[in-house]
Amino acid sequence: MPHVSIDTIKAQIASVLTAWGMPADQVTTTAELMVEADARGIDSHGIGMLPQYHERRKEGKIIVPGDIRVVKDLPAMTFIDAGHALGHVSAKMAMQSAITKAQDMGVAIGVVRESNHFGAAGVYSTMALEQGMIGIAMTGTSQRSIVPPRAKEPMYSTNPIAMAAPSKRNPAFSLDMATSTVAVGKLNIYRRAGKPMPVGWALKEDGLPETDAEAAFYSTPKRMTPLGGTQDGGSHKGYGLAIMVDILCSVLTGSYFGGRDLHTGETGDFINVGSFFLAIDPVFFRGEPGAFEADMDALIDQMHGVSPLDPAQPVLVPGEPEEAARAIRLRDGVPMTDTLFNEVKRVAEESGTPFLFG
Repeated sequence: MPHVSIDTIKAQIASVLTAWGMPADQVTTTAELMVEADARGIDSHGIGMLPQYHERRKEGKIIVPGDIRVVKDLPAMTFIDAGHALGHVSAKMAMQSAITKAQDMGVAIGVVRESNHFGAAGVYSTMALEQGMIGIAMTGTSQRSIVPPRAKEPMYSTNPIAMAAPSKRNPAFSLDMATSTVAVGKLNIYRRAGKPMPVGWALKEDGLPETDAEAAFYSTPKRMTPLGGTQDGGSHKGYGLAIMVDILCSVLTGSYFGGRDLHTGETGDFINVGSFFLAIDPVFFRGEPGAFEADMDALIDQMHGVSPLDPAQPVLVPGEPEEAARAIRLRDGVPMTDTLFNEVKRVAEESGTPFLFG
């Protein structure tokens, strides 16, 4: 596959967002957060989302520019209304506010309502690392695509959870996971690559496994599995985690559940995604600066010291694959399928802005 540089991808995203009428400061923030997902190897949540954002904007589901405002500001909590804008700017505001407040309070949260897709959750949890803090980010979602255990129809979506914790010698711990077996974007990656999916990612209408990525991605509705895949494999655990995410993101903020009103089950003019962010300053718990990081290094050292099945594949800690991918992609660029190449080209043309990939 051809590779496109990080700077070129960022410039392409910025040119499209500008053409849509997004203010310059929001363009910069959104483009940086989107391309960071691509840099970390999370291809499903970077520029790969641009075609979907484009369609939702044309449908009126995303407002550009949205009226993003703080509706409640307390010593350990910030509540933000995203004004139905793209979710990146309000998510960064909420996480940054939680980090700032945690410096005084030890623990602080930020929540967002009336938002949209915000990209990769791990991009926000890792913001806390710069201040030596633990960061947690999670979000509700815009569609119903995950089939609960014992059910025939989907009721919620991938409901991701991300957590980051600082260390000193070792790369920081950084987990970014869907509570489904895979993210919806993974179906799209396999569709674009023309590859069959592994058994257990998605289901047909009759409940049998679906391996055709195009059929699974374009299915109305999508029918994907909770983390665990089957009841025997522990799908009730992924299901429980997903509902926990929706409690904090959707119920707590008064947002939609899987793109629908909690009481009527109906869709509205907007998607109304809610998100939740938490920052914890370990110094308030440990007292001595650096003590938490030293123990994190000891924990990570023990994991690295576990004997691997294959000496060529040592035991890793969450976050290390993304760091490795980031180093490679900053140097060599991001691999781009022909399908995504053409989809971005179409978005640029329809937005009236130059296509920069060549």
